[in-house]
Order: sequence, then C-alpha cells, then structure tokens
Amino acid sequence: MRRTLSLALLVTSPRLLYSPAPVGRCKMAITRRSAGRLASRARMDASRPPQVSDPPVDASDPGVRTYARQKRTKVGGTVAVESPDDQPIEKRNPEPVSLPDIEEFAYKAKTITVSSQSQVIQSINPVEKDEELSTVSTVGPPANWEQILEGIRRMRSSEDAPVDSMGCEKAGSYLPPKERRFAVLASSLLSSQTKDEVTHGAIQRLSQKGLLLPDAIVSTDEATISSIIYPVGFYSRKARYLKKVAEICLQKYGGDIPSSLEELLSLPGIGPKMAHLVMNVGWNNVQGICVDTHVHRICNRLGWVSKPGRKQKTSTPEETRVSLQTWLPKDEWVAINPLLVGFGQTICTPLRPRCGDCSINKHCPSAFQEISSPKSKAKNSIPKKEH
Repeated sequence: MRRTLSLALLVTSPRLLYSPAPVGRCKMAITRRSAGRLASRARMDASRPPQVSDPPVDASDPGVRTYARQKRTKVGGTVAVESPDDQPIEKRNPEPVSLPDIEEFAYKAKTITVSSQSQVIQSINPVEKDEELSTVSTVGPPANWEQILEGIRRMRSSEDAPVDSMGCEKAGSYLPPKERRFAVLASSLLSSQTKDEVTHGAIQRLSQKGLLLPDAIVSTDEATISSIIYPVGFYSRKARYLKKVAEICLQKYGGDIPSSLEELLSLPGIGPKMAHLVMNVGWNNVQGICVDTHVHRICNRLGWVSKPGRKQKTSTPEETRVSLQTWLPKDEWVAINPLLVGFGQTICTPLRPRCGDCSINKHCPSAFQEISSPKSKAKNSIPKKEH
C-alpha cells in the first residue's frame, strides 16, 4: 500500500521528480506531456528502416571525379581550372589590365579562354590606339552647315581666343623644321586635359632651359622635367612619357619624329587627336580631323555628328572625328579645329554657354537648353548686403 501511494505521488506530482543538480548537468523534468512525446518518438524510430551509409570515396579511383570550389582572383592573376584528367591548369592572362593613356580611349570587353571546357574570363582592356572604329556609312551633310560655319567665322574674327596665340601648332615656330616638329609633338603631349595657357607656359620654360630637343630631354632627370612643366595636368606622367618619346625619336628616327600616323600612335602618351595635329602641322599631311573636347562638344550641340546607324550623340572625340569626316569636305579638315576650339573658348563654353551672344543660335538645336543649376540660381537671388 505504501509503495503504491508513493508511485501515485510521483505520477501526479511532477515537481517531486526535480532534484538539484550540478551546474551544466541540469535536465528538464519528465512530465506527462514530455513522457508521451518521448514514447511516440521511440515508436517512429523503431518503424524506420535502417539507413545504409555510403561507402567512402576513394580519391585514387580513376573513375571518380571530385570538384572543388575555385578561388576567385583578380583579372590579370593566375586562375586554376580543372582539366578532364583532374590536373589543374594554370593560365596567366597574357595582357594584364593597365591604366589608359592620358587621352580618353574607347574600351571593350576582351575574352580570354583559360581551359578546354570553354571557360572564359572577361576583362576590360583599352582598345589599341591604332585600331580604327567601325566603318560608318556616308551620310549627307546637315542642313545649313555652310551658313553656320560662316557665322562662326564672323564671330571668331571679332574676338581673339587663347588658341590663336598659344595653341600647340604655335610651339617652336622660330625653330628649324626638324626641331619644330619635335616641339609640336612635345606641346601636343602636354596639352591633354590642360588649358592652352598652361601648356604654352610649360613649353616656354622648356625652351628657355634648352629642353625642347630630344637629346637634352634624355640627359635630364624626370624630376627636373616634372618641376618645369608643372602645373600641366598629369605632369609627373607626362614627364615620364616625354623622356620615353625623346629616347624613341633619337634611337629610331635620328632625333626627328615619326612620319606616319601609325608610328605616332605607337608613342607613349600620344592619342588620335595629337597624332592628327602633328601630322597636319609637322608633315603637312592631312589624314584626319583633329578633334579635341571643344570640337567634340560643339559638333554634338549643333547636331552635326551621331553614332553609327543611330541618332544618338557621339560619346568620344574619336567617334566625333569618324562621323564628322563622313560629310565635311576635306579642305575644311585643318581649319575646323582652331575655328571650333576658339569658338568653344569664347562663346560656346562648356558651362553656361553665351547663347544670347551667338549669331547662329536660331540654327542650333541646343541653344538656350543648358541653364544654370538651381544652386547657382539661389546664390544669385540672395541680395547682397549694403555696407
């Protein structure tokens, strides 16, 4: 009787089952609900068929292939790819990514095959400088282009621009032909992303120190050249390029400059705009239009150029050159550069163009379209304090 009573008390009073245990060994008390769950779980486990474990994989078995996750690496590094015979192949990209030259160039995706399973890696590399853009179908000239060009000439004749006295073609005008060609090449190299006034000052300082000759530049250290041409844009890189160009001219051309467009484009730091300018001025050989940022901007504002087969604006000066050459007569190819550059420096400026002072604004689809920003309007609207 006493034993039955104690069992009944255990079943009806789950709290009696609890006994203090050392820390870390505490277990949940068994209640009616938990006891039922444990019993049902035991029955389910008993009804399941025994699982057969998979045999271990023998890595030495030639019929078994194992795969491992590849480690992602930077473009230009070593990439490991598994070959059909389980031997990883190391393939180093033949052309590592490099910084573009000073001039802006178009970019394209280049695919590099690294295994027999057609796995490719895409890397962005600059298009070679001597690589021409896709052929553009000849289109008719824009309406009223001759009238617009004549109007720009009249405006340019009434106001001087920096390009008229300090352009790259003015460099070394007092020198013999051979020395002048190198001076024009050096001035063109320094002019990228730099105002004409700054470039002209750098060329004047180089001339005063006798450093407009290839042999003199080669014998001068790079730091000295950098300090002389400062503050032109990218002056350190341009000083390095200038020394390399001088060395190439001495070794391959006897102190003169290359006489072909392809050879000029192979020089470090020389892009299409510079090469066409040097060919026009140095060798009197017109092979294309010299298109800089001013010519690129104004031609797009006037609607004179577009992408091949589309009515979109061109994205780069090189696209502008190719499109412009499809319809502009060749006898205008040399004059168009200083004409539009001076117009862009005085009237059709990059920011806040003077459309009200432009005599061809009725022919320009972009006239009065570029207004000042709201921030500048707010500044102008604040009344000045009277002293």
